[in-house]
Amino acid sequence: MSVEIEVADEATDELLEAFGLLLPQLSRTAKPLDRAALTRMFSCDSNTVLIARDGGRVIGTLTLVMFPIPSGLRARIEDVVVDDSARGQGVGGALTEHALRLARAEGARTVDLTSRPERASANRLYEKLGFQARESRVYRFTME
Repeated sequence: MSVEIEVADEATDELLEAFGLLLPQLSRTAKPLDRAALTRMFSCDSNTVLIARDGGRVIGTLTLVMFPIPSGLRARIEDVVVDDSARGQGVGGALTEHALRLARAEGARTVDLTSRPERASANRLYEKLGFQARESRVYRFTME
C-alpha cells in the first residue's frame, strides 16, 4: 500500500462521498455530513483536515484542531478514522505523524487526543508514537 497524506480544503463530491463512508465507521451516532457541514468544517481556521489516499482512493481522515489559549497554542487530534479495508497497514500512523509535524511547525505546546479503551489497536498505535495516557477525566455536556 502506498499511502499519500494531503490537506483537504474544499468540499468536493468525492470528499462528501468519502466522509459518508468513513464517518459511520467512526461513530454509530454521528449524523451524515451534507455539503454545508463539510464546507463549514474546511473553512474553520482552527481545523486542518487530513486525507489519506491509496491509489487515489480516500481511505482515511484525521482532523487537527489548533487554538491559542492563555497558556499557549494547543492542538487536538479529532475524528481519526481509517476504512476497514485499510486498517492495520500504517494509515492511522501516517495521518497522526503528519498531524504532529504540522502542529510542531505551528508551535503547539502539546497535542492531545482521546481514544476509547476498546480501540486497543488505536491505543497501541498512539503509545507507540509517543503519546502518554494522562490521569484526567473527560466531561461532556450534550446539547439537545
